[in-house]
Amino acid sequence: MDNSKELILSLKDVKTYFPIQKGVFKKTVGYIKAVDGINLDIYRGETLGLVGESGCGKTTLGKSILQLEKPTDGEVIFNDNGNKIDITKLKNKEMKDIRKKLQVVFQNPHSSLNPAFTVFGSLQDPLKKYGVKSKSERRRIIGDLLEAVNMRREQIDHYPNEFSGGQRQRIGIARALSVEPELIILDEAVSALDVSIQAQVLELLKELKEKRNLTYLFITHDLSVVDYICDRVAVMYLGKIVELAKTEDLFSNTLHPYTKALLSSIPVADLDRKNERVVLKGEVPSPANPPSGCAFHPRCSMCESICREKQPPLKKHSVGGEDHLIACHLVDV
Repeated sequence: MDNSKELILSLKDVKTYFPIQKGVFKKTVGYIKAVDGINLDIYRGETLGLVGESGCGKTTLGKSILQLEKPTDGEVIFNDNGNKIDITKLKNKEMKDIRKKLQVVFQNPHSSLNPAFTVFGSLQDPLKKYGVKSKSERRRIIGDLLEAVNMRREQIDHYPNEFSGGQRQRIGIARALSVEPELIILDEAVSALDVSIQAQVLELLKELKEKRNLTYLFITHDLSVVDYICDRVAVMYLGKIVELAKTEDLFSNTLHPYTKALLSSIPVADLDRKNERVVLKGEVPSPANPPSGCAFHPRCSMCESICREKQPPLKKHSVGGEDHLIACHLVDV
């Protein structure tokens, strides 16, 4: 991203570890390193994709940004109208105003809505919390939000079981929009939907981003979705970022062997973009006992001795005049 762009969120060496406890006295014998030293900048108005296999730490990173999981170490700096705040240092009461500006849409639209509440019942709580006292005003705002996500105002009094999965996810998006956030974390927000519905929701998200000047962190395992909606892509493996570039550059100049394997698995109709299938051997290693050196080396066909011994830093390279970050000893550009 251009340095002239304004940073909205900056992660500095963020780590989120979970203790492994054993025995009657729950003695800590190790840690699950779900997020292990992430440095990442998100710019106002962009959509940043965060991709990787299940278990790589994507969702935990999203929760760490929102302080739903408290990071073990590092800083999460939010730019609040020029006031840069490390939100890891805030207490729950102090987080109230920040939570209004940082919202989330979760993966499963079926579990994110209380079946006992109507749409109005589900969406009015954030409005009440942030000062909309009048019930009629809350109904007006929620009706406007439903129309903003391409639903009908009269559906405000319907229950979740009356909606399809795509409609429920639209309601989830409306709820995130209700407090006028600046950044929304979309955690696998379309992965539970049919492909045709995915396309509609993605188009809606693009429209809302432009109309409301939103910033997205789009967490997914589906790189074909990333290609459509994201400006930049960060590839995550075992708690670390291994490659980061503009979306077009990542797809046309893929450098990390892990990213190459992920991209090769995408079904592609365009023969000009079709890559030879790269099959990864083995499973993602346990974050409780990561390999020495490069965490990817047990599955990498290019592995050399330095990969087993030394952890590669995430270094900036210039590829075609664009900044491209890669954590790999074997990349020479």
